[in-house]
Amino acid sequence: MSDWKRSTREIPFEALPSEMKAEIQKHIESYNLGDIFSDTLMCIQTDSEKVKKGLFGAAEIVRMAAVLTPRWLVWITNGTKTSTVVLSALLTDVVIQNYADTQFAKLVPDSGIEVNGKFTAATENASAFIGLQENAAGKKFRETAIQAVQNAKK
Repeated sequence: MSDWKRSTREIPFEALPSEMKAEIQKHIESYNLGDIFSDTLMCIQTDSEKVKKGLFGAAEIVRMAAVLTPRWLVWITNGTKTSTVVLSALLTDVVIQNYADTQFAKLVPDSGIEVNGKFTAATENASAFIGLQENAAGKKFRETAIQAVQNAKK
């Protein structure tokens, strides 16, 4: 069982919290990515709350949003114990798989996707986990992202 209680929902990009949209736009401008959201496939927001462990476990909340297009995946995370981070990847440069199918899922049970490859801001290959709720929106995003990578590489 995951240490996180997640809530994932599909929303239009315009409905994301204004501070998240602003940080994403800043990232797009910093890396000269252009008008990458002209043909968005899906946009989601996942709010995660760490399940308290022990007597003095302080609540931790992480908010994540991800935008998927036929060519790009852009995601942002921020939380009560972490600073805001925006990452992006050209789909031809990454592999996306169901986290449950990775070797790490046996050690740290959770649900979401694992993104491996070259990220826009990185000089070397990297890996990232995007947590998703096991609901209709989470499953749809996972399946759409995996399919989008396959389509981008054709």
